[in-house]
Amino acid sequence: MKLSWIIAAVILAAAGVLAAIQFSQPKALALQTSFEFPTPQAIAPFTLTDQHGNRFSNDDLTGHWSLFFIGYTSCPDVCPTTMGKLTAAYPLLSENTDLQVIFLSVDPDRDSTDTLLNYANFFNPEFVAVTGEHKQLYPLTRSLGFVYAMVGDGDNYQVDHSASFALVSPQGEKVAIIKPKSDTPGKLPQIKNSALIHDVTALIDKYDNG
Repeated sequence: MKLSWIIAAVILAAAGVLAAIQFSQPKALALQTSFEFPTPQAIAPFTLTDQHGNRFSNDDLTGHWSLFFIGYTSCPDVCPTTMGKLTAAYPLLSENTDLQVIFLSVDPDRDSTDTLLNYANFFNPEFVAVTGEHKQLYPLTRSLGFVYAMVGDGDNYQVDHSASFALVSPQGEKVAIIKPKSDTPGKLPQIKNSALIHDVTALIDKYDNG
């Protein structure tokens, strides 16, 4: 009889420990269009130039949240559409946190400082627009989870590039990728502003208040 009570007590104690462990583990976020990395990811060292001609490096990522998007100012479709969406979403994205939107141009031959300044000002003067030599851009885009490639010859070449966003923490580390998604088969994937705002807000709240 005593043995059965001892066994029962051991089982109950083990169950209590397991429940405590499960309760202490943070719940996974219900993200709508994003992938959160299990642990924050380091970003490759870089030195670029912003639209005002100032140096922009890893140091400029610390102390506030950053949302990266890559493209080029001559882009005929994805880039202006995305910048327009970001302009519309920015008031809510930055409402309760210090968030900088960074347009990373991967077309340094055509995107001069003045070109980037005019492009950023057209959408939102608060946005940061940066570029640099390809030897800086390649490792940076890879560590952010982006890819790009020049397509075509001559002055009218285009640039194929990722259409995702990368969310970077105030510690300068990548915490999530916001990816285009299609809810309807055959429909072009896109990032809906409602999903973008939901996910970025949830991620920031988790890291700032977790």
